Amino acid sequence: MKTFKKLFFGAAAFFMLTALFAPETAYAQLSGIKRINLQKQDIEVLGYETIQARIEFEPGSAFGMHSHPGEEIIYVLEGVFEYQIEGEKPVVLKAGEVLFIPAGKNHSAKNIGDVKASELATYIVKKGQPLLVMKNK
Repeated sequence: MKTFKKLFFGAAAFFMLTALFAPETAYAQLSGIKRINLQKQDIEVLGYETIQARIEFEPGSAFGMHSHPGEEIIYVLEGVFEYQIEGEKPVVLKAGEVLFIPAGKNHSAKNIGDVKASELATYIVKKGQPLLVMKNK
């Protein structure tokens, strides 16, 4: 019986963690984007957590308009990106450059180079909410 409980709770934990990142993973796999989740930590601000991920874009791949339930801080690791924040002019960033995206602000990203591009994305977000919300068309 103890073995069954361990297996049951282990499987439940696996499926809960998978579900947490499923929307991003499913979308990313279809569009030439690979998301590598690096860490997730509670912070001292009540009700918030930080999530960090490396996101790799194949040449020409893009992630459509979406938002997060908190701030996103982007550091471009390699390649060239074009970011579009709703209501603002597009901005082009290359390796070593950074971008701050306010909470709830719709934005998109596209690799405009001819080689792989990647970014380090750090999110400071409300706990218990989906990390990513795609904008309705």
